[in-house]
Amino acid sequence: MASEQRYFNRDWQRTVYCGDVAGRDGTEVPVVVNGWVRRRRDLGGLIFIDLWDHTGIVQVVFNPELAGQVHERAKELRSEFVIAVRGRIRVRPEGTSNDSMRTGNWEIMADDFIRLAPAAPLPFEVGDTTDRVDENLRLHYRYLDLRRERMQRNLRLRHKISMHTRNYLSDRGFLEVETPMLTLSTPEGARDYLSPSRVNPGAFYALPQSPQIFKQILMISGFDRYFQIVKCFRDEDLRADRQPEFTQIDIEMSYLVEQDIFDLIEGYLHGLFRETVGTEIPVPFRRMTYREAMDRFGSDKPDLRIPTEIHDLAPVFVNTEFEPFKEMLAGGGFIRGLPLPGGASLSRKGLSDVEERAKRLGARALSPLQMKGGELKGPLAKFIDEEGRSLLARSGAIGDGDALFVIAGMDWREVSEILGALRLELAREHGLVAKGAWEFLWVTDFPLFEWDAEEGRWSSVHHPFTSPMTEDIALLDSNPGEARSRAYDCVLNGNELGGGSIRIHDPEMQEKVFSCMAFSKEAARGRFGFLLDALSMGTPPHGGIALGLDRLAMLLAGASSIRDVMAFPKTQKAQCLMSGAPSAVSPEQLEELHIQVLPPLPTAGEPKGREERPKT
Repeated sequence: MASEQRYFNRDWQRTVYCGDVAGRDGTEVPVVVNGWVRRRRDLGGLIFIDLWDHTGIVQVVFNPELAGQVHERAKELRSEFVIAVRGRIRVRPEGTSNDSMRTGNWEIMADDFIRLAPAAPLPFEVGDTTDRVDENLRLHYRYLDLRRERMQRNLRLRHKISMHTRNYLSDRGFLEVETPMLTLSTPEGARDYLSPSRVNPGAFYALPQSPQIFKQILMISGFDRYFQIVKCFRDEDLRADRQPEFTQIDIEMSYLVEQDIFDLIEGYLHGLFRETVGTEIPVPFRRMTYREAMDRFGSDKPDLRIPTEIHDLAPVFVNTEFEPFKEMLAGGGFIRGLPLPGGASLSRKGLSDVEERAKRLGARALSPLQMKGGELKGPLAKFIDEEGRSLLARSGAIGDGDALFVIAGMDWREVSEILGALRLELAREHGLVAKGAWEFLWVTDFPLFEWDAEEGRWSSVHHPFTSPMTEDIALLDSNPGEARSRAYDCVLNGNELGGGSIRIHDPEMQEKVFSCMAFSKEAARGRFGFLLDALSMGTPPHGGIALGLDRLAMLLAGASSIRDVMAFPKTQKAQCLMSGAPSAVSPEQLEELHIQVLPPLPTAGEPKGREERPKT
């Protein structure tokens, strides 16, 4: 194509966005639109192009009878060329409207246009069918992927979330304060991303996993109410809802109790859902202790859209002659069951598939029961007496036409979690998840500690700055594993939106918690000395919460991955396929940082080399 000698200037600046043509009829007044050619069609002498900008698509018509030379030049336009068009808006002729487009009843009759930039041959078509393109290819050409209406819509939704967050919290006296991105490594929880210090050879900064310590120090500093929409970094294995860098809505308050956080977040989410998706969510949210959530649903983030619950079957088998269960109960073990509505219709192969699935989830064995025509069937049925059958019926564990899957074990948490995971899989497979529902829940009273078998010590369930329940403080000396924390999680449809806690504000209590975790005073001071010093200078009671903005945006957008609501996400190998990060650096850079890189040791079964960039 011959290069055009006309250039973009004020005369070619848009006077109307493509999507705003709807409702206008300006045949006498020329307009200018700027955008990308999404598609070109040559029909009987007329040339039609779909011109796109972030507001939508408008059809532009080139008529050889009205503008012959312009029409000839339009034949050379290709997908994703950037052009400016001058023309007149008119209502489309009868029978040619397109109800699938917001501008489908209008079009622009072109008088002239200039080509602003060409586009190379495309690796994939930009449009609604792009979802069927390999994700790695889309991430490599992310700038094309982001032109899709769905991605534009998702990122504009994310913007609305950020704006609502800032306005809501600012109106309630919260101050946005930025905390450092280069900070001290405090290896508790996930691995840190480390950054070498050139001016301090051999020393490293850590990118923050959370602003936790700094926001607590802001409370000690008297700021009372803080928030931040902040980037955080965790070097951990990735899933659909995890990224090495993510964004959280970080909040901290002084002189509060748990109810203050619940009220604040419920009001925030109620307004956010109304403003972004036009939905009125019920408040207050339901509440449930960690123990109850695990007992009933096998998860500390239960999906309440699913009607089934886990049942304790120990009373059903209390008089059983089935020897393995007798021994299990005598030794303090657990027998639990998960119902499946309609499961009586499962074939022998269908039951076997569920058993194999349970074993894959960690179960040693699973035994199915089915109720058909009022008759209980299955390997365990003959070991359940009349009283046990009556208990099954009264508890609702199994009804006519249903199945019940039974697991036994000595570890309550293990049995519960296996059934909880099976509950999710079966519910999705059998259509038991209520569509269009928003089920919020506060989960409270988490354990303060969990046993780390590898380290041979107690570790914190949330983080070591979480306050124990007042009535459980004595357990720190006698039985730390039974102590509960003043921690809480906000859960939506089986997803943890965020978590927080009331913090420790007494330096002696903080040292006590560190000692429960087998930190010597020297080790605690080496890692957290500046916090301990700050706590000793007069610290108000305080607490807070952090909500995952990426996950919140994903749920509101109806997306299946947080990558779909992030502009430039990483792959599951923590790589940016568009820019090529991470990459090797020059020997000169390494020498300046006093770093020597050793070749990695090969791991059995581990693929060698970087994730390949997609071929086009």
